[in-house]
Amino acid sequence: MKASAALPTPIHQDAMRHLVRKDGQEDLCFALWNPSQGAARLTTCIRQLVLPRDSEREVHGNVSFTPDFFARALALARQEKCGLALMHSHVGPGWQGMSPDDVAAEEGHAPAAFGATGLPLVGLTIGTDGAWSARFWIRSAPRHYERNWCESVRVVGDRMLMTFDVGQRPIPPPRGEQVRTVSAWGANAQADLARLRIGVVGAGSVGAIVAEALARMGVAHVRLLDFDVVEQINLDRLLHATMKDAVHRRLKVKVLAKHLRLSATARPFVVDALDLSVVEESGYRAALDCDVLFSCVDRPWPRFVLNLIAYAHLIPVVDGGLCLTPMAGGRGLKRGTWRAHIAAPSRRCLECLEQYDPSDVSIERSGLLDTPRYIEGLPADHPLRRNENVFGLSLSVAALEVEQFLRMVVPHPGHANIGAQTAHFVRGVIDTDLRVCDARCPFCALVATGDRSGLADITGRHHAAENARARRRKPKADQLISVLHTIWGRLSQKTASG
Repeated sequence: MKASAALPTPIHQDAMRHLVRKDGQEDLCFALWNPSQGAARLTTCIRQLVLPRDSEREVHGNVSFTPDFFARALALARQEKCGLALMHSHVGPGWQGMSPDDVAAEEGHAPAAFGATGLPLVGLTIGTDGAWSARFWIRSAPRHYERNWCESVRVVGDRMLMTFDVGQRPIPPPRGEQVRTVSAWGANAQADLARLRIGVVGAGSVGAIVAEALARMGVAHVRLLDFDVVEQINLDRLLHATMKDAVHRRLKVKVLAKHLRLSATARPFVVDALDLSVVEESGYRAALDCDVLFSCVDRPWPRFVLNLIAYAHLIPVVDGGLCLTPMAGGRGLKRGTWRAHIAAPSRRCLECLEQYDPSDVSIERSGLLDTPRYIEGLPADHPLRRNENVFGLSLSVAALEVEQFLRMVVPHPGHANIGAQTAHFVRGVIDTDLRVCDARCPFCALVATGDRSGLADITGRHHAAENARARRRKPKADQLISVLHTIWGRLSQKTASG
């Protein structure tokens, strides 16, 4: 099981102010954390700092804490039903190792932390440049705990700051295909970009273009989630798809993954093609293994799940969409708008951006959105009935989403968060919206709650995904039945002639 850590930007900033001292000495504090369990990665989501009182720690070049401070932090962790983390600073930049004193302090307190909370003690170290390193202390035997280093630590907010354990996520070697890309922002930015594990939820018109851009920019690990197949109706807007793919009803993720392996500039390059919906438990957990997610879906339930992931699990979600209104009688395009934005702590969430209607989530869960009679009963201009799309404008949506992503992860002197962007085809302008969430937004209260958000039944059976799989299996079943009938007929003939 891989491990990682994540902090919202305000907690990172408060911790840095306390731990990185102007006098050059080390300092420490405790923190509370919640688990975020992915399919193959456990993440500690730092929820709250526990700062020391004057008498609870001693700074002497190095730093030590009193038993009373540990007891107070542990009692608070039990009260809040959280895990306990010990945070301290080192003098020097970048990913930090551990001194023998560091090991003794963390390993010595790991049994009490695990016994009181049921979760491993987590250790985090911050360097003078704000870079974090982290590790879990895992119980391997009675009274014995082993250190499990995190592969990465991310700070999530307007910007996303990542630090990596080079042993687990080595810097991909430079390649000739990336010369123009690297010359734009430098080798360090490229190294951080390449090591991100990025999920693309939805391999349709926008998702395929986004994934292609990521692969060509040198991202070394892309995860695709989509349960649907290529159909003839997709061919006017689905990158890489052909009539042969439609005839054979090939999975969109399989078709896309095949071409990404050819166009990727990183070596090695990994693409996971998962026949899953993000609202299914296995798809949800697979998404939690990612550092960033692109939302390329148009249904309310997946967007609700992705919105939760952005805030509770501290994984930024880049979202967007396209809405086209044709003129009466097919005389042209009356109106066209497309949007792009990022859901993350300190940014406006997808629900407050009105990217989905919360009341439609339960309707989709019931399966009604996959019932033609229900859809036909909706008003003609209802968002759930709109399906107009043009490849040229899907390019525009994907471009805005990728730009939002790069603005968040690539260092630059401008503003990382320029708000939600809405482009208007008729007026030829792009509006920006820097508003934050409404005061009563429930997602603001869920930041860094991870699997303990308190929201039950996030995932479930997804009727559309199950129906799509059933349709794919049906031709194979029919073919098998035909073969069996043929065999039976031949056996009957032999029996009769014998």
